[in-house]
Amino acid sequence: MTETKELSSIVEELRQCSKALGKLADGLSNLSKNETPAVQDDESKKSESKATISLEDVRAVLADLSRQGFTANIKEIIKSFGADKLSDVKQSDYESLLDKAKELI
Repeated sequence: MTETKELSSIVEELRQCSKALGKLADGLSNLSKNETPAVQDDESKKSESKATISLEDVRAVLADLSRQGFTANIKEIIKSFGADKLSDVKQSDYESLLDKAKELI
């Protein structure tokens, strides 16, 4: 691959990461809004917050932590959810996985 193509590829990956981080920020913002007293029950809140977190959102956060040197810890967290890789983690566990990952910081 030429340098220009590699650079273009890296730029595109960064844009995708940026979009994923934006979605994650929106999701986390929604989670904090859901913590205020509301009419909805806890089960409704959980299903809403889980729906806002995508695999790409989780992957972006874990990739950032991995770059910070937490790769081994991330692998342990993923295994704690009965999975060998992130894509094997159940979507219903994304929120809990992110909570555990945030404890690393």
